[in-house]
Amino acid sequence: MTAATVIGDEDKLAELILYISQKCATDPKFGATKLNKLLYLSDFLSFGNWGEPITGVEYQHLKMGPAPRRLVPVRDALQSAGKLAVQSLPLRGGKKQTRTVNLTDPNLKLFSGREIALVDSVIEELWNLDAEESSEFSHRFVGWKMTKEGDNIPYGSIFISDEPLSPAEILRGQDLAKELDLTSDSG
Repeated sequence: MTAATVIGDEDKLAELILYISQKCATDPKFGATKLNKLLYLSDFLSFGNWGEPITGVEYQHLKMGPAPRRLVPVRDALQSAGKLAVQSLPLRGGKKQTRTVNLTDPNLKLFSGREIALVDSVIEELWNLDAEESSEFSHRFVGWKMTKEGDNIPYGSIFISDEPLSPAEILRGQDLAKELDLTSDSG
């Protein structure tokens, strides 16, 4: 794969992994699943708020929720460079928690202040959630719901709501349809 075919900014993804790992070092519920959700929410909320994601990398629909398609290769490259360690810790019930641990400080020069502020707010929002709870939270987003396992999740899906329309919204839609002559009603 040439640099021209890479989608998004893998350098920013790498530094964001380091940043989130650093910020979540004292979160006993931080692991690989939660890392995926923090990355997803940060990128998609940035797109929703400002029209551009933080990293721009592709996210895929996985059973446990959205995840960056290139997470593993980027994480492995960070490990090879001695910037990141991956720990496997035992949990109750025979489960394991896979934690990323930053070994170097992230390069924050790649991010704007508002991007870091957004990431911090997402970390704070999910702080008390474990892997299962953070997965359930990410499953609420239409982008994950509208795709199948392995599919890319479009950034634009952040603008789609699956909340039922209110009676006022339905009436407004009907009025607009009539105004724009989009109804099949002849009278």
